[in-house]
Formats: sequence, structure tokens, C-alpha cells
Amino acid sequence: MRREGPGVPGAPSVGTESLSHPVAGAAATAGARDTLRTEFEFELPRGYVDESGTVHRRGSMRLATARDELLPLRDVRVRENPAYLSVVLLGRVITRLGTLGDVHDGTVENMFASDLAFLQDFYRQINAEGHTRAAVACPHCEQSFEVELAGSRLGES
Repeated sequence: MRREGPGVPGAPSVGTESLSHPVAGAAATAGARDTLRTEFEFELPRGYVDESGTVHRRGSMRLATARDELLPLRDVRVRENPAYLSVVLLGRVITRLGTLGDVHDGTVENMFASDLAFLQDFYRQINAEGHTRAAVACPHCEQSFEVELAGSRLGES
């Protein structure tokens, strides 16, 4: 069965109004259309150190597509070691990291474990929950509040 969609020749006409999530930060003004935020900024807790010793902390990650999640399953490294899936997947969706010209799975596999864990959680937040905020509770008073994960560093809220 073949499905057709927007941008595909012969596809049925679809309205041009975009989807929006209230957390996406797109301010809706009178007469303006909402937009779907597809790219999210982050700051690594430790940072990726390149060959010249430069530390790269700030970057951006785009929302994953079905293709992003399916193609790595064909990768021999993932078939031999399923834990490698997140490395390949993150290499596909990280669009920028510091001043690096290209971010790929080789970049991700050379990151510190704490940065990899941060990126895995960040990926889950933006793709599964649609935002970069997490609900937490104070360990002392047990009061619940939200923290922003995008751009945050360890120990900051």
C-alpha cells in the first residue's frame, strides 16, 4: 500500500496551518501562524573534546524522523551490539556541536559517558514528550517543580 502526503505529486491537498506545542516557544501573535519547533539547543555537561583539544559544549538536536530510527537497525555495528543504536541515532539527529563542521556517530562514540547519557535523555524528552522540561521534586521539602533541560548543565536548574 502506498501512501501519499504533502509535497508528494498527486497528494491530496492539506491545509497550510502548522502544528504548535505551547512549550515550543513560538509566540503566536494575532494573524500569525503557529510553527512546530523541530530543533532544540543544548549544552553538554562536560563537552566533547576534539583532536586539537577544543571543548565543544553548545549544540542543537533536531526531532527524529521514522527514517532516523529505522536506518540504524540495518547498521552492522548495531546488529552486533544493540547498545550502539543510540550512538548511531544521535549521530543522525545532532545538527550542530560547537564549531565542528560535521557531527556523526564517530563524534558521539568519543564523547564522555555523562554527555552521552545527557544526550540520550534529551533525545527522549524532545521526541517522546515534545518539550525539554522535566518534572522533579526537591529532595528536602518534596515540592514539585519543572526544570529546563535544554542548555542546562549538571547541578543547575
